[in-house]
Amino acid sequence: MYPATDMIDNLPDQPRPFKVMAFYKFADLADTAAIRPELAHFCCARGIRGTLILAREGINGTVAGTDDAIDALQTFLMDDPLFGGRLEGAEIKFSTAATMPFHRMKVRLKDEIVTLRAPEANPALRVGTYVEAKDWNALIERNDVTLVDTRNDYEVSLGTFERALDPGTQTFTEFKDFVARNLDPARDRKVAMFCTGGIRCEKASSYLLAQGFEEVFHLKGGILNYLETVPREDSHWQGECFVFDERVSVGHGLIAGNATLCRACRQPLTPQDRADLRYEEGIACPHCAGDAERRLAAAQRHHQVRLAEIRGSAHLGDAARHAAQQAKARKRARREADRTTRAETSASS
Repeated sequence: MYPATDMIDNLPDQPRPFKVMAFYKFADLADTAAIRPELAHFCCARGIRGTLILAREGINGTVAGTDDAIDALQTFLMDDPLFGGRLEGAEIKFSTAATMPFHRMKVRLKDEIVTLRAPEANPALRVGTYVEAKDWNALIERNDVTLVDTRNDYEVSLGTFERALDPGTQTFTEFKDFVARNLDPARDRKVAMFCTGGIRCEKASSYLLAQGFEEVFHLKGGILNYLETVPREDSHWQGECFVFDERVSVGHGLIAGNATLCRACRQPLTPQDRADLRYEEGIACPHCAGDAERRLAAAQRHHQVRLAEIRGSAHLGDAARHAAQQAKARKRARREADRTTRAETSASS
């Protein structure tokens, strides 16, 4: 079902000049409107790209940049008076990338840093028991432990832990319905949960405790921490781990995996998916080939991307916006030059 991780062709010794930082912290950030412009300016001034989400309950995001830029951002988050020490102890995970994995820098304000729409779930007040990556195997090997993957279906499709329950959710808000249908505090006395970086598990564990579950565990640092910490030969992980950037997936050692992203429906694609006759790069994949409207829109977009490549210009993100600004400037300069030429010709005649 899952792609073989030994097929990964992104070798560890490949130059990887970009440092990627994924982090989150549940903390009282009531002043997000004041924080947002300062944080955006700090990142943009240092060429950092990615997405940061600010909410009253905390901060969550993944960004990438040079080593110096990311180190400076980490210091800013921990020490600047703007945050007042509220982000101390944030869960942070570093990795590297051969190319910049994001197109632009975005700082967004939301109601929740991970949307569950369950006010009773408050990780700042109560969460389950953290389990270190080195102790995770011993826990999930126990027969009296119910293991639950809290991620969405398209993420689970690339990889998961042995024996883990798949909630079959398309959004995290559906996790509440999965719990109501499939888990019982009287039967499932011990529940262990995991997610990509740990944030969803914190909220999910808080929710389960509020529903009367007594022993709730979650993987500290998430799958990413496990893949970095646990040797491949000892691992219970199967497949690759979906990540929310242009790498699409990572394997053991956090080396970029074999998955790509369908540009039409945004589903992650395995090598087997790309070998399917319904797959057309940039246009359709086995998951969306039957959607004629989406296929047409994707084909038009793909055509524009190819034209941009032929012209040697950018199509997405900050680079595209910069290229558009330059094109407008050149157009204005040409118009001004034409007006000057006409004026000089008129004056001499």
